[in-house]
Parts: sequence; C-alpha cells; structure tokens
Amino acid sequence: MHPHFKTILSALPTNLLSTWGYELPAVLQHWEQINRHGNSKKWSKLIEKLPDITPTSVSLDDLIRLENTDITEYEQRVFHGLLQQFKPWRKGPYDVFGVHIDTEWRSDYKWQRIAPHISNLENRKVLDVGCGSGYHMWRMLNAKASFVMGVDPTELFFYQYLIIKRFLPSHPVYFLPLGIEDLPLSNGFDTVFSMGVFYHRKDPMLFLQQLKDQLVSGGELVLETLIVDGDVNTVLVPTERYAQMGNVWFLPSIDALTLWLKKVGFINVRMVDVSLTTTEEQRKTSWIDGQSLSDFLDPNDPSLTVEGYPAPQRATVIANKK
Repeated sequence: MHPHFKTILSALPTNLLSTWGYELPAVLQHWEQINRHGNSKKWSKLIEKLPDITPTSVSLDDLIRLENTDITEYEQRVFHGLLQQFKPWRKGPYDVFGVHIDTEWRSDYKWQRIAPHISNLENRKVLDVGCGSGYHMWRMLNAKASFVMGVDPTELFFYQYLIIKRFLPSHPVYFLPLGIEDLPLSNGFDTVFSMGVFYHRKDPMLFLQQLKDQLVSGGELVLETLIVDGDVNTVLVPTERYAQMGNVWFLPSIDALTLWLKKVGFINVRMVDVSLTTTEEQRKTSWIDGQSLSDFLDPNDPSLTVEGYPAPQRATVIANKK
C-alpha cells in the first residue's frame, strides 16, 4: 500500500474509524490494482529526486510558501526543473523554496470571497471534494481545522499535493485520489467543501446527497459552482461544450440550486457570493502550457463564451444538514 495511504489510515479521527477505517483499505487496494495514469511511475520518481530540504519557515496564507534560507542556487534550479514536470498546475499559487508556481487559477481570490461567510473551522474535521492540488486544504488548515481530507480522482493533482506534503509530513492534511462515489459513508465531517465540481456531475441530485452523507448532523456544506441567471425553472444544459469544457452537464440558476439543496434535505440554505470569473483570476501562465479563460470567451463579446453561452459566473452557497 502507498505510504501516504497508510498514513491516512493511522490518522483517521475516532468518529471516522467505524466506517472509513474498515472500508477504505479495500477501496485503496482496488485503486492500486487498476490501471494507473501512464506517468504515475515517472511522477513518483521525480518526487524522490526532490532535494531533501527542511523548511525553516512555512506560510499557508494567500501564497503557500515553503522557505529555507540556506537553499543554494543549484538546488533552486533543481526544484524548478522538477516542478515543471508536473504541469499543468491549475490551482495555487505556491512558492517552493524560491520557485514561484504561477498557477492558472488565483485560488486565493476564491478563498477571500468565501472565508468571511463560512463557520469558524477551528477544531473542525473538514472534507474537500474535488480538492485539485490541495491549495484550499492548506488554507483550511491555516484556519485551524484539526483534520483536513481532500478527494480528487485526477492523479496528477495527487502527485502535486504529495510534493508539498513531502515537506510538511506532520501537518494533518491528507489526500485520497478517489471520487466521492468511492468514499464510504461517514456522517463524520463538520464541514464539507465542494468547489468547481458540481457542474461536472451527470446526476446533480445524487452528488448533493453524497455530500450530505459525509456531514455530521448540523454540519455545513460550502458549495461553489457555475450558475446562470434565471428563475427556479432555469437550468442551462450545454449541447456539446461550455467554455470549451466537454464535461459540463448542468448550470442552474441560484433559485434552482437552492431548490435542489432543499429537496435533498439541506436547511438554512443561503447564497453568500456571486462573482463573474475574470481573466485576472483564471489566465494562461508558463505553468500550464495551454489555453485559459481568455481563449474560451467570444473575442467580440466577452460576456459570452465562444459557444455563445453566458460567460462563467460562479456562486457560493452555504447550507446545513439537519
């Protein structure tokens, strides 16, 4: 079993042991047996080649920064070359011993928007569904969460997370390269985040129920997703692509999303932020080698996508489990 998985199993909080502790080993064993990404072995070997350096200071604020005042210029070049092998870097930013990873998304912008509205995370057990490289998990830990678990089936993101975790092994932040459908039911997390995932799910009601099933009674869901303007009956279903994404299924209005949350049993549903996605927040950098938001908008009318749909607008809704 992967050493990180063993660490997770030994670190599970008491209230998760009765379900996750019994069921996760088999799930993880299956994950290791099925065909992995073609670059998995390469990524593992690259992580092993990272210089063995202990951070002299760590910042988990807007910029996730690891510093060591004694690092050499040669070691910085090694870090830069190795970290470039893990592109594309989507969520961040990070600074790893002087190497600034200018990620496609300024994920700190999103955290600044939602942080004033969420419950105090101090001593809470937190689940981040669709955690990407783990940027927001480190922010959650910085907000004094006692245990942070992220899940995301994209294997590259798992290895990007492992790079940071390599230098912060004692920090209670963990990552499972799974989808939420692979997780045992827990009813064990005080807060569940899901940001930028909802519109990728073919069955939105099932997804909301899966999120709810991971929360304790009274626990808080923080859901951030693409939305469209309209009334309770308004839902955009793209014919093929939306902003060049082929896996976008449903973009509801705020009223429709609120109704869906209530129908699966959430209470105290409140919309706390609605923001247009800007080309300052999502943009092409040397760390992705690909297109970004400016390429996905109509060059003659940036209020529309290249397909003619309304440009990306994101909302954050917070709700509670009974």
